[in-house]
Amino acid sequence: MSKRGYESLTPVQQAMLDPALATSDALVSAQTGSGKTVAFGIAMAPTLLDGAERLPAAGEPLALVIAPTRELALQVKRELDWLYEMTGAVITSCVGGMDIRTERRALERGAHIVVGTPGRICDHIRRNALRMTEMRVSCLMKPTKCSISVSAKISNTSWKKRRPIAAR
Repeated sequence: MSKRGYESLTPVQQAMLDPALATSDALVSAQTGSGKTVAFGIAMAPTLLDGAERLPAAGEPLALVIAPTRELALQVKRELDWLYEMTGAVITSCVGGMDIRTERRALERGAHIVVGTPGRICDHIRRNALRMTEMRVSCLMKPTKCSISVSAKISNTSWKKRRPIAAR
């Protein structure tokens, strides 16, 4: 993180390191610019890495991040790209306004983390391009009625173990 100019963690990021949260659901509410995206990235790491330094080859997604807008989803993807670059994580975005065929091919190649908008995530699920059988973590960024509804629908699919995180 020092590579990105972090000298120390923000309070919200530090709070996510609490061992008591390791297997708990989390709701993070903090001001814009407080480091929430990195905080939930930090919170997901133990569940995704499971003690390893690097992730295995990408297959079905281990984590799903739902953001209410394309702009926020792409911003979150960029943050996760640098945060997880040393782990070998493959992070894919699925957002409206982009070529759905390109996204589908990316999902077919495999991804550890999928970041997307509610409508596009549902499109890929309906088309059987996005499967949830290996999902370990879900995160709602700025939860809205729509993203909560999508999350509830997704929760009804087969998940091995899932750790929900919501960031406002």
